[in-house]
Amino acid sequence: MKLSKIQILAITITRIVMGWHFMFEGFVKVLSPNWSAKAYLLDSKGFLSEFFFWIANNDGLLMISDIMVSWGLLVIGLLLIIGLFTKWAAYAAMILLAFFYLSHPPFPGLEYAMPGERNYYIINKNLIEFLAIGLIVLFPVYDYSFDKFMIKVKEEGSDEA
Repeated sequence: MKLSKIQILAITITRIVMGWHFMFEGFVKVLSPNWSAKAYLLDSKGFLSEFFFWIANNDGLLMISDIMVSWGLLVIGLLLIIGLFTKWAAYAAMILLAFFYLSHPPFPGLEYAMPGERNYYIINKNLIEFLAIGLIVLFPVYDYSFDKFMIKVKEEGSDEA
């Protein structure tokens, strides 16, 4: 698929902006020694709330969840910003966003104790970010990132062998 210069610019800016948001969210959590997802998980509503309560009430699972969320956000963000392992980072981002969405679905009638971003009945920030990251998966953004450089270096190295 051949993209125009403006399409390349748009998808590159989207990748970097999404990466910045993930990195920043992860950075804040990693640097906050008392941060935990427990309160967020215990505030879960919807058909998967029992699953999220189970994680929150199990110290081992909660510790794994806290590490995966904080460091996952940070690493995913960094990879998206620099354009390294872009598709893998995008898939990981989509998994995290799906969990965020499912733990706090923005459905009519659900009220949450924790203040959050506004939602518009079924649509919220997590769903919008999920769809934006989906574009990074669907379009050949790796052709316009550090991934392309890495592939080129690898191909040149195999030619010499």
